[in-house]
Amino acid sequence: MAKNITKKSDNYSQWYNDIVLNADLAENSGVRGCMVIKPYGYAIWEQMQSELDKMFKDSGHVNAYFPLFIPKSFFSKEASHVDGFAKECAIVTHYRLKNNDDGSGVIVDPDAKLEEELIVRPTSETIIWDTYRKWIKSYRDLPILVNQWANVVRWEMRTRLFLRTAEFLWQEGHTAHADREEAIQEAKLMLDIYAKFAENFMCIPVIKGEKTESERFAGAEQTYCIEALMQDGKALQAGTSHFLGQNFSKAFDVKYASKSGKMEHVWSTSWGVSTRLMGALIMTHSDDQGLVLPPSLAPYQVVIIPIYKGKDEYEILSKKCEEIKNDLINIGVRVKLDLRDSHKPGWKFNEYEVKGVPIRVAIGMRDLNEDCIEIFRRDLLSKEKIKTTEILNHIPQLLKNIHANIFSKAKLFLDNNTYIVNSWDDFVNKISLGGFVSAHWDGKTKTEEKIKKITKATIRCIPLENSDSGKCVLTGNPSKKRVIFAKAY
Repeated sequence: MAKNITKKSDNYSQWYNDIVLNADLAENSGVRGCMVIKPYGYAIWEQMQSELDKMFKDSGHVNAYFPLFIPKSFFSKEASHVDGFAKECAIVTHYRLKNNDDGSGVIVDPDAKLEEELIVRPTSETIIWDTYRKWIKSYRDLPILVNQWANVVRWEMRTRLFLRTAEFLWQEGHTAHADREEAIQEAKLMLDIYAKFAENFMCIPVIKGEKTESERFAGAEQTYCIEALMQDGKALQAGTSHFLGQNFSKAFDVKYASKSGKMEHVWSTSWGVSTRLMGALIMTHSDDQGLVLPPSLAPYQVVIIPIYKGKDEYEILSKKCEEIKNDLINIGVRVKLDLRDSHKPGWKFNEYEVKGVPIRVAIGMRDLNEDCIEIFRRDLLSKEKIKTTEILNHIPQLLKNIHANIFSKAKLFLDNNTYIVNSWDDFVNKISLGGFVSAHWDGKTKTEEKIKKITKATIRCIPLENSDSGKCVLTGNPSKKRVIFAKAY
């Protein structure tokens, strides 16, 4: 176990916080509820951004940017939307400060009150649909497939680094379509992209499904989601995609002239993932030694550390390490060479273990004389020695093996902690153990609320692949399909 990391089995919450801090991912800031994402943590987020951005563009989407501030009147145009975000909004009421008369500091200038208050962006549907009203006149202007990388503010009283902060980073897609079916297909397409990203790059297996009416995004007709299972048995919503129907186009009077010349309201979607994925990454894979990173998202996939005594050995080994580094970079491997003379090798080994670097390469004078290197695998905490001539073939294959092993381990955990139940007693028992519980539900909101009140478990999703009818575990009423229950973040 790493020196400053609490054992996962002793205190999961503290274990998570210790990893975030000791792996140099983020820290609390001087602004209540907001975090500082440190360079190493931001580098991981940049890897996520890069992969997602490519997937968006490959599917025909383009990036744009919209204002951080949204007039309060915009929110009042879509009733369910304002209800969904009213308690989380930060509001700008004035535009100027002035010195206090007694010289004690600055105060808000009461004469600088805004004519209309501005909401600090909690999400952008309203400002974007006010904009789309200017862009859309004809069917020729559709579809609009736009994504925005931005920050948002949702005022939180209880915060936790990456998982729930007052300000966080995300992407939000907002699309406009000529017909209903095209918009629904767009929402499902983005759900598939999120699922592929989670599984292929983050090594996180997920369940794809639809939210119940009470769990939908404010203003949506349908909300699709991917749900992941953390190592403490709690679910984490890892991404959502919403079919908004014509709710926002009607609220902002966005119409287009169809091919027949008829004026019709536009159909729309929105979809997004956030830096909450960093929390999912930590809680799905990490261990008592620290962070465990899939090679696809690691800022550097290999770290090279020379082990030397004295200046002469340092110079000889540094030269060899530079050669190895350059050879690996030339075949597309992200590499860090640590030549710092201020820290001993053992200290460096621990640092990169905590940071989750997939492969550590160490080389000393004996290794150099034997023409070999020592390789350490972070996922298995195992060592091996290989000939230096084998590096360019061995490292890329090892990275693939590490990636496959990390996903396989997470998938096994998901499978072993997903339960199918048919009775209330079994349901209560399995919920208490943690994990996903597949059970029948009669489709009624009051039943959903009662189950939540009794067990603190919510319906995470209605799986898309689902045709098993039966009886509700609580009421015994007919049920068309199973749903996934879990306690969640």
